[in-house]
Amino acid sequence: MERLQKVIAASGITSRRKAEELIKDGKVKVNGKVITELGTKVNSNDRIEVNNKIIEKEQKEYYLLNKPRGVITSTSDDKNRKTVIELINTNSRIYPVGRLDYDTTGALLLTNDGDFANIIMHPSNNLEKVYLAKLEGIIKGEQINTLKNGIVLDNKKIKPSRVKLKKVDSNTNKSLVEITIHEGLNHQVKRMFESVGFHVEKLTRKQIGFFDIKDLKSGEYRRLTPKEIQKVYSYKDK
Repeated sequence: MERLQKVIAASGITSRRKAEELIKDGKVKVNGKVITELGTKVNSNDRIEVNNKIIEKEQKEYYLLNKPRGVITSTSDDKNRKTVIELINTNSRIYPVGRLDYDTTGALLLTNDGDFANIIMHPSNNLEKVYLAKLEGIIKGEQINTLKNGIVLDNKKIKPSRVKLKKVDSNTNKSLVEITIHEGLNHQVKRMFESVGFHVEKLTRKQIGFFDIKDLKSGEYRRLTPKEIQKVYSYKDK
């Protein structure tokens, strides 16, 4: 069951606020009956009419994208930069779940299912996010231990699940580090490494929970399977 105004807005014909006005003005019918109460809930079998026209219910869509560098995580951009929405071949009004920086690549989920998005982003579900960071300079065990023990960002102590040194190249003076976090603070991974004196030259999110991009090239995407969607919804019942 979903709120009537939410279903109307999801159909794409108007905003949720305008949908609420239409309901109050008696312009909406459910199964032939005029509805004026905003708290009314409907299910997928109900026939909804707005201004005597039956609305088409939007099908839920779910995608996993390997976001390329130089694409903005937004539904639109006032600077005319390419958005992640433009990479997905759909007519539905999907949106990204969370965000990745303009210059960060990797795993990004997109959907038009608000409940699904909320489950993914809700802190209580503790979904791990795995990043691979290319650093300028050679990181040492001391700095890695500092990260493991936790640092303070935005007045909160942040402690990653794992920090693993993958590779050191003394010729190019670079380090490759895998770091796993639960939070989603703004520029979190970059700020964590900056706190121990390292600039992140390149950052890729390899994984969100059980979603990984190992079979997707940069810019490629795939639809989620029913089993994956069901698994996400199972977090709601925990």
